[in-house]
Amino acid sequence: MRRYGVVGTGARARMYIRALAGDFTDVAELVAWCEPNPARMDHADGLAGARPARYAPAGLERMITEQRLDAVVVTSPDWTHAEMASRAMRAGADVVLEKPLTTSVDGCGEIVAAIEETGRSLVLTFNYRYSPRNAALKQVIASGEIGEVTSVHFEWVLDTMHGADYFRRWHREKEHSAGLAVHKASHHFDLMNWWLADVPEWVFASGGLKFYGADNARARGLGPRPARGTVDPPSTDPFALDLRADPTLRSLYWEAERHDGYLRDRDVFAPGVTIEDNLSVMVGYGGGPVLTYSLNAHSPWEGYRVTVNGTGGRVELEVVERAAVLPGPDGRIVLDASSVVDDGDDGRRGGAWLTVQKHWQPAKSVPIPEAGGGGHGGGDALLLADVFRGVDGADRLGRQAGIRDGLASVAVGLAANTSMTTGKRVRIAEMELPGL
Repeated sequence: MRRYGVVGTGARARMYIRALAGDFTDVAELVAWCEPNPARMDHADGLAGARPARYAPAGLERMITEQRLDAVVVTSPDWTHAEMASRAMRAGADVVLEKPLTTSVDGCGEIVAAIEETGRSLVLTFNYRYSPRNAALKQVIASGEIGEVTSVHFEWVLDTMHGADYFRRWHREKEHSAGLAVHKASHHFDLMNWWLADVPEWVFASGGLKFYGADNARARGLGPRPARGTVDPPSTDPFALDLRADPTLRSLYWEAERHDGYLRDRDVFAPGVTIEDNLSVMVGYGGGPVLTYSLNAHSPWEGYRVTVNGTGGRVELEVVERAAVLPGPDGRIVLDASSVVDDGDDGRRGGAWLTVQKHWQPAKSVPIPEAGGGGHGGGDALLLADVFRGVDGADRLGRQAGIRDGLASVAVGLAANTSMTTGKRVRIAEMELPGL
């Protein structure tokens, strides 16, 4: 029985808390929180059905020692990852770390140094590796059915419910999130590295803030707007997020606001947005393939398309995670799936399709195994089993991610940020990332 603490009890922690207090109680014991906000710890207590010991971030080492922790799950904000993970390892605990690994080259060095000094384990939780549809694409590529991969196009679109949310919270500030190229796209770059079983060598990127932010609102004539979404009378603006309308958001943020002043419902068109909402990235791999990647954070639908070209043919994966975002009766969009409908046969429909076409042959559909419950395309449940019960020796896909995987994924995002600033192609070797 391993003893766990959770570092950061915000929204990201909920999946892990439920797992530790639910399906994995036979192998794991949840004994402590490390969190600066007492209201969020109250919320976590409710999820756990218990009241674990409480510690502030300054007391992380004391928590590990006093509670005799074997491991900590780090779900704190991105810019704290390097500090909290390295401190935990030096205090004697293994680390389960939410993506991204960290937000800077210095942060990468800090984590690598802690691993080398302590010999502790660090696992990165890249949920999308575990999604059956992504595993099916991995199997097609690895089988050699389309020959040697020459190029890949990878398009990811975030809709005006999910995508907009990055522009309400701390992610909107590049100094804290390193932008969507790191915070969000680390998922996508990790998938690509894993699909290709290859290492990125160079990056060229372009991007900008094209839709959200005060300047874009002004250019489109949107006029004055409230600084936040939780207002009286309640707003009917589809971009406004009223924290009081959702029990989870009310508990985690509205009722916690008095303790730290953090605003979770900033207007997406308010001043202060310093991240991009459109990205285009080229990545060259050591084995020869070149990736063209695009991210849009204001799409009317959500999902992704991957096209892999090989010397023997082509494989295509199309995923529609949400077919449309439509206003509710009061005009507002809330973070609730009941607000969204699928257009069905008359328009775009949700689902996943994997198609292989070899040269001189018609296209054929590849069956995708049924996904289990949970988010990230059914990947969460499988990921949690690997994290808390250990990797199944029969898993030949190598889904559990470690420090090198975390470094390789964040390296692409950090290089993309540098390229967007300088206008130049960036060689990852010149970034001097330790451990990569």
